[in-house]
Amino acid sequence: MSRVCQITGKSVMVGNNVSHSKRRTKRTFAPNLMTKKFWLEEENRWVSLKVSAAGMRIISKKGLKQALDDAREKGYVKTI
Repeated sequence: MSRVCQITGKSVMVGNNVSHSKRRTKRTFAPNLMTKKFWLEEENRWVSLKVSAAGMRIISKKGLKQALDDAREKGYVKTI
């Protein structure tokens, strides 16, 4: 599962490069992903996640356990 945020489900989007003469060629927009380790207090262990900047904000707002539960419910992450 490459280039997909495990918390928000954000993935690569496709768009166009538009030149000055309005000629269009395909391009991709990649999400701002980082591999980061988080401490999961309930299980007393480190969890490594590939998350976007928005995913990190969600983790800091809701907490890691709640964010992982929501991501499992939506199908973004299997088992961690």
